Amino acid sequence: MQPIRDYKDLLVWRKSMELAEKVYQLTQRFPTEEKFGIISQMRRAAVSVPSNIAEGQARNTTGEFIQFISHAEGSLAELDTQIRLSVSLDFCRQPDYVEASDLITELQN
Repeated sequence: MQPIRDYKDLLVWRKSMELAEKVYQLTQRFPTEEKFGIISQMRRAAVSVPSNIAEGQARNTTGEFIQFISHAEGSLAELDTQIRLSVSLDFCRQPDYVEASDLITELQN
């Protein structure tokens, strides 16, 4: 196992970047009138996950890292809620939801 030099070495950070990319791709197909609504909220929540992981790891203290991981977990719950709402509003298809949901579940565990 390689030593962790910075946040980019963390598997959880890499997976959260994958999720953020997926959310950007997913929301490209949403109705344009949602650009400043749910699209913006979902993208902010998705970007918040790897951002908080990176910032927490860069703080170099366990307590602060845990605090930022907690923020990332909150953003994952927010994003999961928004994706579920998007499915019920027919903004995205169930298979797209499953892919993103699987990543969310993996990151939460």
